[in-house]
Amino acid sequence: MKNRFLSGAVGILLSLTGQATEIIPAKKITHYWVDGSAGLSLSGLSFCGDSLVTVSDKYSREIYRIKIEDGSAKLETFLEISGLKVPKKDKPKNFWHFFLELTRPASAMDFEAISCTNKSIYLLSERYNRIAEVNMRGKGHWLENMWSSMAKAQGYMQGYNLSGVGLAKVKDYFWVAMERDPRGLVKLGPDGSVQIFTPPPVKDLDFRGESENLAGLDYYDGALFTLEPNAYAVCRRALPSLKAEWCLDYREIEESSELKYEASRTGGKGDGLAIGEGGIFIVFDNDNISRSADPQDRRALFLQLVFPEVVD
Repeated sequence: MKNRFLSGAVGILLSLTGQATEIIPAKKITHYWVDGSAGLSLSGLSFCGDSLVTVSDKYSREIYRIKIEDGSAKLETFLEISGLKVPKKDKPKNFWHFFLELTRPASAMDFEAISCTNKSIYLLSERYNRIAEVNMRGKGHWLENMWSSMAKAQGYMQGYNLSGVGLAKVKDYFWVAMERDPRGLVKLGPDGSVQIFTPPPVKDLDFRGESENLAGLDYYDGALFTLEPNAYAVCRRALPSLKAEWCLDYREIEESSELKYEASRTGGKGDGLAIGEGGIFIVFDNDNISRSADPQDRRALFLQLVFPEVVD
């Protein structure tokens, strides 16, 4: 913990003095192909006690656990969700969006993120731009927090399904990541307040011509961590400035012949992020795309990386 405090303090000082954010090559601890995940599009990740829990953006009735045992990882039910009725949502912006909405059942929540506390689990619905609170028996209800109207008025969330994709519960506040074009971070207060931020850019973070985007969020050791998949990066961002103290670059790992998917830029992207004593954990939403090394395998990739403080 002392090393982490020093790491955070150094990062803040570097930001204040205007020096460039350090881009650190990632080191892999291990990886797994998650049994039982094919077709589910795993889309979020969080520690819930000692369990790593995740959600599917294709199936809205369960919260899953990634169980690691005997050198393999498998997906199993953590909680079955009940009590979530279809909430109100913004009207579609145009006829095409309206038509696309008709192709999906109203009960398809499109859960993109998950954040767990000692008492509750919070799920983010990209489709409805709402946060659901689920107790440890699986009973859920929608929170009153709303941000979509303000975000759209400020130029965010203009495209179809370009809404909330990351969630972190930090004390009495929520942080929500808006995906791209443009990307943004929303801070939701317990009093209903809404603040919208553009993450400060990182000079040497290379998105290689793709949209600057966000996916998973997590809060750990006093900082907000952002998963920035088109840059193959995880960044530690200081609060409240949101300046990046350092970023971890995992491009070589994701694009290795062993791990890459057949169409990595339209699927197979890092989506869920969790930080813990064991390192940095990422689950990939492969959108049912096959692995390059095995076209018959459509399982999700689960990656464990070294926390940068122990990178040589």
